[in-house]
Amino acid sequence: MTDHAAGLLGAATAAAAAIPPAFPLAATVAVSPFLGQTDDDLPQAAARLTRVAGLSPIRPREDFCALVAAGRISDDDLAAALIACASPLKPVDLATLKLRLNAPAPAPRALPTLADLAARRHGIDWPQIIARSIGLWAAGRFDQGQALWTPAPGLGAFAAWREWAVNDLTPEIAGLRGFCAHVAAAPDTPDRAILRAAASLGLTPDAAPTAFHRLLVDLGGWAQHARWLSWQAEQAGGTDTTLTDLLAIRLIWEEALLAHAPDLAEGWAGIVRDHARPLEPSPDQVVDAILQEASERAYQRGLIAQLSAPRPAAARPALQAVFCIDVRSEVFRRALERVAPDAETLGFAGFFGLPLAYRPRGSDLAEAHLPVLLAPSLSARDRTTDDAEAHARIVARTARAWGRFRQAAVSSFAFVEAAGPLYGMKLLQGALGRAKTPTATAAPHLSAPMDPAEKGAMVAGVLRAMGLVGGQARVVLLVGHGASVTNNPHESAYHCGACGGRSGEVSARVLAGLLNDPDTRAALPAHGIALPDDTLFVAALHDTTTDRVTLFADDAPAGHAPDLARTTDWLAAAGALTRAERAQRLPGATPATIAARATNWAETRPEWGLAGCAAFIAAPRATTRGLDLGGRVFLHSYDRALDPDFKVLELVLTAPVVVASWISLQYYGSTVAAPLFGGGNKLIHNVTGGIGVVEGNGGRLRAGLPWQAVHDGTRPVHDPLRLTVMLDAPTSAIDAVLARHPQVAALFDNGWLHLLTLEAGRIDARYHPRNGWRREGA
Repeated sequence: MTDHAAGLLGAATAAAAAIPPAFPLAATVAVSPFLGQTDDDLPQAAARLTRVAGLSPIRPREDFCALVAAGRISDDDLAAALIACASPLKPVDLATLKLRLNAPAPAPRALPTLADLAARRHGIDWPQIIARSIGLWAAGRFDQGQALWTPAPGLGAFAAWREWAVNDLTPEIAGLRGFCAHVAAAPDTPDRAILRAAASLGLTPDAAPTAFHRLLVDLGGWAQHARWLSWQAEQAGGTDTTLTDLLAIRLIWEEALLAHAPDLAEGWAGIVRDHARPLEPSPDQVVDAILQEASERAYQRGLIAQLSAPRPAAARPALQAVFCIDVRSEVFRRALERVAPDAETLGFAGFFGLPLAYRPRGSDLAEAHLPVLLAPSLSARDRTTDDAEAHARIVARTARAWGRFRQAAVSSFAFVEAAGPLYGMKLLQGALGRAKTPTATAAPHLSAPMDPAEKGAMVAGVLRAMGLVGGQARVVLLVGHGASVTNNPHESAYHCGACGGRSGEVSARVLAGLLNDPDTRAALPAHGIALPDDTLFVAALHDTTTDRVTLFADDAPAGHAPDLARTTDWLAAAGALTRAERAQRLPGATPATIAARATNWAETRPEWGLAGCAAFIAAPRATTRGLDLGGRVFLHSYDRALDPDFKVLELVLTAPVVVASWISLQYYGSTVAAPLFGGGNKLIHNVTGGIGVVEGNGGRLRAGLPWQAVHDGTRPVHDPLRLTVMLDAPTSAIDAVLARHPQVAALFDNGWLHLLTLEAGRIDARYHPRNGWRREGA
């Protein structure tokens, strides 16, 4: 292979790596849309996205003007952001920055594709034709059980598309004569197709990286789904070439358009020269990045002002409750501590440290209940009898057969005519919010037996990471979370991000069972942990749409009945306070009606999810107890005194912090760059392939969050800020962790996350990208 060919194929690989993965709807996982740009800083990312997508990753400049005019961004914030900027293109002083603030910024424009040039020249909407044609094929190709037929199963994506495209007359009808023959004459492998198309289009190794990236962006969510396929393969130690197959497909379209319209050659040559130019931010993009930094420092200023010296905790709390670090938990935790002043809440990742693969009753498929950055090493299943398992399998098979009968090409028409009226009552129940809610399954447990020493070692590690090494209350709740929603394709997006887009019920119930196991408890003293004999661990599930908490304590000892009754009352009172607070933010909601949104199949905003998330604090709860953080902060319990070797700190930085950053940046991207990174309008969504949604009846797959998840119809409800991470830990320990994990360090070094340390509840030092630590105020 020549260096020229290697350079082009390397550019294809790099363009594929720049695409973020989009997880299927069944297990939606928040992924940073900037995952492929973490080696760039924000101005460089702005330059890239302008070239390949015609979008800015920064909110409009007029938004910053409004924040300055309202006093929310101060001159001190602007000055600090200006000083922190290392670009030689930045304004020379604060006065110049403020002049630039009030000057209009040029609208970002993408370099056009050949399809764009052809549409402008000939008046045929080739971008839309290509999107619909590829989308129709891709919906069948990537289907995960919604369709009853998949085109060319068993073939790779490129080969399957060629088999489809040589028989698809849509392009020819639209005016692209000879397209089928062009596809038939294309090389038989995607690499060869890429090389031939690059030669035909005059793409050099210098121009190819962003030219290829531009075409993949043009495919929308289909490219992101293909990136998820390669992500899955990489996690398993393999490879997947679907994304470069899609690039080859899109290049064949470009090649065919140029052959069909040679009058585009001169204009296209200029575009190729533009792609070959070095990717550098403009002065305006640097100014916008400084303004973004200033808005984040303004938020940090307000948060820092709230922090104070920790308050002493009670000797033995009346109740301890471990919640997920999810920002929605912050509101409920604060409410619970208000109604039960002697209670203590803690924060921990919602999978509770158990890397579980869970197999539900009646199924052979195991669901991963842990962050996607980790691989399951334990298996769990429902505690059930053989007869109940057999019955569940029969029910599941009957439901699948019935569903296929209803959807089949022939029987579906007769089904609607004959059985349609019988569904009237079901539709009426859904319209009135009276749809049947699922009941809890039998308690899940580990599938494979573990000896007491193994269980003791595993559970001791979890308790130490939580900070529950002594002084446990009589009742300790392990509170997972999930969300009740109806008629919502993005249901899993409301569940637990630490549980792979599923609720935290399974993890909480398995851990509670282990902690109540006498054999496990007997093994804990060997690890320096002794649980009081009267301590009962109880799994619970916080429904974040209704703010009701379900306790799973059917087998609790009779002596704990008064404790559980009191706990139930506290949880109910805390739920009422939480609903009252959340109702102020949700359009049209009142404390009395907010829970009903969970069963309303016409409700586009059942809750706000994690909208508004802005900070991550890992510290003892005493640091933030009593503070109203507005449901905007991920709260992770961490006590450096219990972590002498800083292994827990390493886990916090490499898993919860990264997951929280992905969540934050997903909301950020869905707000500031909705056409590319947002999920579109819920009102016209249709589920396709069981993997995602399209708007209307086809075209590009839409990844990311729907517009209704970040916007109230009048204004955005998510404040697009990069996440501020505050750690109660020594800077030297943090540096050691980051040195071992360069991919995590890149998030801080390139400004995708802010990093500050806490000391005695106060901000101590700030990490300056690539310039190390500086004491605050020094």
